[in-house]
Amino acid sequence: MPLKIKDIIWIPESGNLEKERKWIEKEIKSTGIKKLQTLSIRASKAKGTAYTPYSKYNVGAALLRKSGKVDEGQNIEVVTYSETGHAEEQAIKNAVSKGAVKEGGRKFIKAIAVSHAKDTAPCGKCRQIIVEFCDNALVIVADSKGTIKRITSIKLLLPYAFTASDLRIK
Repeated sequence: MPLKIKDIIWIPESGNLEKERKWIEKEIKSTGIKKLQTLSIRASKAKGTAYTPYSKYNVGAALLRKSGKVDEGQNIEVVTYSETGHAEEQAIKNAVSKGAVKEGGRKFIKAIAVSHAKDTAPCGKCRQIIVEFCDNALVIVADSKGTIKRITSIKLLLPYAFTASDLRIK
């Protein structure tokens, strides 16, 4: 039996998109917009400690753990670029090194804010690292001053993702 194109195309279903929009709204309300704004400002401050001698493009990140603790990170460039550490990655590694997994398990990320000069979300590498430590989380994009520009979720930024949960890792 030949494949039908309409049967093999995958796109998010509109019902799932609406469900995710409601989840984001609920998470914003339960976390509090003031706390998310503070997280964005902390990401902006972390941006000030970036090491970017080559691109001069500073990025800062601040993540909110489910426990309420906040961890920060910034991009750290290396001349080869391929070894450059990204801000979101650094914030997550800082959290892990401070015991976040031992304290709250693998799924410790509640939200992550990213601050830089453009209105863009985390790169693909960072999206995969974020989803390693949550099944879903708020992703806040802030400008250089820490003002929130957008709030979305990692599920929307990395749909149909392969995650630790697929391997039954809690």
